[in-house]
Parts: sequence; C-alpha cells; structure tokens
Amino acid sequence: MRQTLFAASAMSVLALAGCSSKGSSDPFVGFGPNPPLAAPHKSLIPTVGVPKVVGWPAGAAPKAPAGFTVVRYAEGLDHPRWVYVLPNGDTLVAESAGEPSTADKTNQGIKGFFQRMLMKQVGSARPSPNKIILLRDTNGDGVADTKTVFAEGLRSPFGMTLVGNTLYVANDNGVVKFPYADGQTQEQGPGEKVFDLPGPPINHHWTKNVVASPDGSKLYATVGSNSNVGENGLAAEAGRAAIWQYDIATGQAREYATGIRNPNGIAFEPTTGVMWTVSNERDEIGNDLPPDFLTSVKDGGFYGWPYAYWGQHADNRVNPQRPDMVAKAIAPDYGLGPHTASLSVAFYTADAFPAQYKGGAFIGQHGSWNRKPLNGYRVVYVPFAGGRPQMPAQLFLTGFLNADNKIQGRPVGVAVDRRGALLVADDVGGIVWRVAPTGG
Repeated sequence: MRQTLFAASAMSVLALAGCSSKGSSDPFVGFGPNPPLAAPHKSLIPTVGVPKVVGWPAGAAPKAPAGFTVVRYAEGLDHPRWVYVLPNGDTLVAESAGEPSTADKTNQGIKGFFQRMLMKQVGSARPSPNKIILLRDTNGDGVADTKTVFAEGLRSPFGMTLVGNTLYVANDNGVVKFPYADGQTQEQGPGEKVFDLPGPPINHHWTKNVVASPDGSKLYATVGSNSNVGENGLAAEAGRAAIWQYDIATGQAREYATGIRNPNGIAFEPTTGVMWTVSNERDEIGNDLPPDFLTSVKDGGFYGWPYAYWGQHADNRVNPQRPDMVAKAIAPDYGLGPHTASLSVAFYTADAFPAQYKGGAFIGQHGSWNRKPLNGYRVVYVPFAGGRPQMPAQLFLTGFLNADNKIQGRPVGVAVDRRGALLVADDVGGIVWRVAPTGG
C-alpha cells in the first residue's frame, strides 16, 4: 500500500514537472568550444522525462546520411554495451548491466523512483549477463554469421583492449587479463586480476573502460563518480571521477586526471597522439546546463567535478565549498549538449568513408532521462583539424527515438571495424548496427 501511494505521488510530481519550463529544442544546443551557458536553475521538482520503450519494428534501422547503409550486424544480444574490434576483424561485445546498490543515496526519493523506472524499462534493472560475445563475419557481407560466448563469469564487464597477446577487460571493480591468440574464439575462467579500481558497494557509475596507450606500454582506465554532486559523501568519491594510468612494466597505478564526472570513452587523436575523453556532466541545475563534453586530457589535470562545471563555474550545492579547487579547474575543449549522456568516442582513421570524415570523432550519445525535451539518442560526428575539434558538429546516426518520442534503441559504444565501417552497440535494441558507404 505504501509503495502504491509513493508511486501515485511520484506520478503527480511527474505531472507537475511536465509544467516546468523546457530546454532548447535546438539539437546542437550546448555544442562547440565556447557554448553559451544558461544560468543555473535548481527546481523544487526534479526534471524527469521518462519515455516509453517500444523497441525496433521488424526491418527498421537508424538513419544515416545519404550515401550510407545501416544494417543489423548482429541482433538478439543481451544488453550489449561496448564493442571492440580485434586485429583479425572479429568484434567483441560486452553484455553487461550495473548491479543495484542499497547504499546509493541517489537512488532514493522521487528522483530515484524515476531512475529505477527507466532502468527497468530499458532492461538495465536486472542481473548483469556478465559475458563477452565474439562476432565474426566469415563471408564479408557486412553481417556477422557466427556468434559465440568468448568469456563469461565476469563482473559487469565493459571496456576491452588488446596489447600484444594479452586482452585486458575492465570489470566494475578493476581490470583483468586473458591470454589471446589470433583467431581465438573462447577464453577460460574470469581472468587474472591486473589492478583494482573503486567499485561497490555504491558504484553509482559502474561502467569502466580500459584502453592502451599508442605504444602499448600503459593502460588507461575510467572511473565515474559515485553520485551526482557528492550526495553519498565526498569520502565515497576517493579515486573516482578520474582516469587512472597503469604502467604495464612496473605494475604501478596512479590517478592520471581527475574531476571528470563520468568519463567512459577514451581515444587518442591520430595526428598528435593526445588523449581525448567524453564525459557526462551533472544534473538538476537546468535543462540546458551544463553541457556534456569532449576534452583533451592533461596529465595531472583537474576538470572541476564536483566543485565546478565548465571550468570555474562553482556549483554551490557541494558541501564543503572548495574555492581553491574551483580555481584549478580546467575548462573542457568542446561541448556536446546538455544531458546527452555522451559515452563513447572513436576517431575515424580508415579510408572507406568520404574524405570529410577522415580524422574526426564519432560520439555515441546514450540519451537523457532528466531533460525536456529529451536529448541525445544518436551518434554525432565532430570534425577535427590540426588536432582540434571544429564546428559544426553533424548528426550522423539518428532515429533511436521514433516519431512519437518513444525509445527504439540507445547507442552506447562505437568502434570502426577492419573494413572501415562504423559499429554501434544498441543496448535497448540488443543490436550491433553497422554503418558503411552504400555499395562499399
């Protein structure tokens, strides 16, 4: 009875929230190197926009620009989150979900109710599959014709990277490794621990990525924050909202960059070798504030969270206030729009796409739940020149929201396959999409 009354109250709040002022309908609001920043606005009622999940109709697909064809590279997957292409062309897919935490204070109250509602709808509020699937296209037709379980018994696996004959996998509490030989189709056991990362019992942002440096000497692992802006206590944020560096030769790990609320995607810009990351920013200070972002990453750099956003704009919700940390905050290089949930980035270095895509970045935007109108649910392309992101950004893969604003799918990881096509993991659709030039 109490739960029913709470749900009724929550729906009343949703109705009231629907009457609040909406954000911009411009698909590129908050984009670019110096996006205008709205004034912060903390409402009594959290902004929520819980869309209905309907899935993809038979034969339907996202929309790419003219000259491209989108196909279902693989479907029937179980919550695919991340993709990684091996040198022989095989594709690894992490099937994964986060485990619920009773210690997470952000899961309580009205906001937590709507978070849980959406997570249930999109298939995240359930036990994690804890598998890595191997996809292989044996006849070169652009569709995987074999699908095998490559590894299982992991802990909410996400990022993957190969260095020589060693495959590293990021679980929700650290990185493990497996021996790998070219063409291998299965690993045994849960892997050997390499180094720990902050994990449960809270693990608010559970997804962790791992990538190798261009020379293969170091690993970089991402760890998201344990809250929106420190609601679980700043002690719970130790080692989080950070990118960690692990030296393979010495076995030493350290925080490489900090103050990045939820870095997931990491990639190295091909002309300069500089590391770039995308990150989700904080919630509940406005529909159009602050933008998620794409930024280069400096060794020892501090990027503001939780004390400040977009450089030195202080967030007065954080207790205690730290003006000294605000003064140190580095502004990101490029805004990606408010509440887009930008999770992945891949630089395009292949030759299959038209020349204007060479060297630019494809970014998977998983999509908002706490903004009106909804934002994200797409893959965008950001051109680069001279090692720097340029305007304008472009919508590259859309249609994850249908004409009625209902969720057909949600893009997460993006990667470029061996033949130069773009692969996109869709966790709601259970699909890996492949985008290639028509007839190519």
